Amino acid sequence: MSTPMKKMKPKKRRQTKQVLTFSVLVFLAFLLVGAGLGYKYVSDALSPVSEVSEVVTIEIVAGSTADATMNVLHQADLIHDETIAKYYARYLKLTSVKAGIYRLDRSWTLKAILEKINDPAGAVSKDVLLTIVPGDWARDVADKIEAKLGIDADELTALWNDDAYLDELDAMFDVITPAIKKSGTRIKLEGYLFPETYFINPDWSAEKITERFIAQAEKIYDQHQAEFDASGLTTHQVMILASVVQFEASKPEDMKNVAQVFLNRMDIGMMLQSSVTICYALYEYDSWKDCEAESNRLVDSRYNTYKYTGLPIGPITNPSENAIDAVLNPTPNDYFYFIADVYGDGTVYYAKTYAQHLANIEKYLK
Repeated sequence: MSTPMKKMKPKKRRQTKQVLTFSVLVFLAFLLVGAGLGYKYVSDALSPVSEVSEVVTIEIVAGSTADATMNVLHQADLIHDETIAKYYARYLKLTSVKAGIYRLDRSWTLKAILEKINDPAGAVSKDVLLTIVPGDWARDVADKIEAKLGIDADELTALWNDDAYLDELDAMFDVITPAIKKSGTRIKLEGYLFPETYFINPDWSAEKITERFIAQAEKIYDQHQAEFDASGLTTHQVMILASVVQFEASKPEDMKNVAQVFLNRMDIGMMLQSSVTICYALYEYDSWKDCEAESNRLVDSRYNTYKYTGLPIGPITNPSENAIDAVLNPTPNDYFYFIADVYGDGTVYYAKTYAQHLANIEKYLK
């Protein structure tokens, strides 16, 4: 008699589980029928996005709405459908999402993901994710820190211009040199707030956060130190030119060509005449056309490479490793001009002579 009973128990559990799963699907299907979503669609939406394990790190910000949370999951390609996920969370009573940083797997079911982000112990860290994008200005970084961590943006930019603090950084990091303290620069640490995604402890001071950014720049400097030494440029000059290259080009191969164009000009004492330096000189502008305007080429700023020969007075963006590498390892060429097809696919066209350059402008920009 004992054997049949042992066989019956798992069967009952399977039946109960199947009935529960079926009821969930029917419930969701009825809820979503108005949206034209069928049973099969709902069933698929509860399944993993991928059969292959792939861990993704996401951040759920304190006070996030259900819609915002599901959008984060969807943007990270962790769930199939935001609406179904939201209703499913309600059905399972998994709506007490905890703020924090999570490492979730694309091979998990929707239920497993929802359980994880509702578990007080589910977050891997209470740190805040902060991303500096290549090409961000220092003021953009300050605004992001204020939004994420509540540290006043003006307090941050003041710190980044504080000569006494810069002296401390100079003593701590090889990538920081006295050249950054040149008077006339907008934000003296511009160019050294290295683009990366950081885990920031909410209790960190403005100084601690800043030093985390500089430590990443130092890491890149250490990896390329021999190339820095062989470049014929100072460390600060490399960072300045890399910041211009970052603003001018988006693809690594174009960065290397653009860097060589500027180096070619510098070799013969020719003005760089980079319109992106006017963007930074203006600091406030509506579109790239403002930076190209003939009248704005007269702006009296040491950042304006149409008015002053040589590099701008300081970096004009926070450049990526690709941009830094482009300056250290440019693609040899004998070009002196280039344009980007801003009305098309962004292709960069190069020219050896001014006549060829004008022809490219006529062909691609008019």
